Amino acid sequence: MTTSLGIIAGGGPLPAQVVAACRALDRPCFVLALEGQCDAESIASAPHAWARLGAVGRMLSALHGAAVDEVVMVGPVRRPSLAELRPDARALRELARIGGARGDDHLLSAITTLLEREGFRVIGVDQVVHGLTVKPGLLGQRRPDRTARQDISRGIMAARSLGVADIGQAVVVQDGIVLAAEAAEGTTAMVRRAGDLARAGRGGVLVKTVKPGQNRRVDLPTIGPETLEAAATAGLRGIMIEANGVLVLERARCIAMADDAGLFLLSEAVGPA
Repeated sequence: MTTSLGIIAGGGPLPAQVVAACRALDRPCFVLALEGQCDAESIASAPHAWARLGAVGRMLSALHGAAVDEVVMVGPVRRPSLAELRPDARALRELARIGGARGDDHLLSAITTLLEREGFRVIGVDQVVHGLTVKPGLLGQRRPDRTARQDISRGIMAARSLGVADIGQAVVVQDGIVLAAEAAEGTTAMVRRAGDLARAGRGGVLVKTVKPGQNRRVDLPTIGPETLEAAATAGLRGIMIEANGVLVLERARCIAMADDAGLFLLSEAVGPA
């Protein structure tokens, strides 16, 4: 029996893709769209309700009212200030329970635990939209050279250290030097910043991995056409992503963009930190 899916929707194209996947499977769904985060047009065709991020009581009531059994959290969410969050009484109780929101992983883990306490089963987006993660191997025509391979190795170590600290999931490395590390601005903005810091010679490499110990049901790292466009503009040589961990949106378009720009696009397994 097909269960009803609750979609907690942030920004980007993923909420619309999940709605489309549900429609293709003839699976009922309900979208809880986050105010100031989700694009209204992308979820307009599905049953939905809106709630601000701090209105935890309203969010839970909406999900229960829609009689959903499973919940998926999709799309990037900009972390608001406490003034913007305006937490309701339920949110304040949950923040007190977890000792405040120290980092993204800590907060997402707390949200997952809350949803499960309320009787929902939290699943990963890759369980709904198949083919978002990729197996190890080249995704385009270009191959990394020896220097790029060295930058990839350096980038993996740097990205994993960043992830252990629950700061970000990506870095740009050029000739062994970490030009930029991802923080609150996100991957695309970080790549643009790296372009401003690039040195003469061969361009840098973007490395993006899953945080060590990350709950893979929520907030998996993602690249898409916007990432490829930024990488090409920044003069990078290529992109390496963690196999079976990083989501690739519009894969065929990303591959075509990489080939057109002369970038390698590589997926590799990454060992434990």
